[in-house]
Amino acid sequence: MFRRKLTALDYHNPSGFDCKDETEFRNFIVWLEDQKIRHYKIEDRGNLRNIPSSGWPKSFEQYLQDVNCPFTVEERQESVDWLLGLAVRLEYGDNVEKYKNCPQATATEAEKPSDPLIHLDSSNPDFKAGVLGLASLLKIQRHDDYLVMLKAIRILIQERLTPEAIAKASQSKEGLPVALDKHILGFDTGDATLNEAAQILRLLHIEELRDLQTRINEAIVAVQAVIADPKTDHRLGKVGR
Repeated sequence: MFRRKLTALDYHNPSGFDCKDETEFRNFIVWLEDQKIRHYKIEDRGNLRNIPSSGWPKSFEQYLQDVNCPFTVEERQESVDWLLGLAVRLEYGDNVEKYKNCPQATATEAEKPSDPLIHLDSSNPDFKAGVLGLASLLKIQRHDDYLVMLKAIRILIQERLTPEAIAKASQSKEGLPVALDKHILGFDTGDATLNEAAQILRLLHIEELRDLQTRINEAIVAVQAVIADPKTDHRLGKVGR
């Protein structure tokens, strides 16, 4: 997932880099700081360079804070991607004349972002007001992240408000005849008519419970579709050199 940025930075193994390999990951961070980011003075990089040290994770955590990275040491992939983005920006800033005349690469269909929501400015007041208005209209639970709310709105519209979904919901359901004598009531009111009415009410209640369970399952699927997408903060911290 980091191949393109690693290639742009002339990393020695852009296709085979594995951030889950602890030794490779630590060496990579040292290379990135020494060669590309250079946030610390040379004499202040000793803790990061001490790769075998048990205190290295603490040093890396401090490094993320010092470069204003919005991710933590636990969010390894996200922090690596952010650091690579920072390194690319700094590399470009150091070599503007070299890169400004490079032809712009055309992204293939596979490389194009699949989710257009990542380009939206979730801090825009008009965007927030619009999302809140839609959420209130569709009775969707509010969330601190407006993009999450917008994704929930999109899922609801796709599943319930498309012409196909509305047409399907409008179709009348033909019920099947039910033999009441095959369903045991479990108690006796002393009146045959009341017993039959109680059986009908019980069957209707069971049908309502089944419908409720279906709706619960749909809600669970919709929530999972929203929270399964890893949240990424696309804002980059401002770093001095």
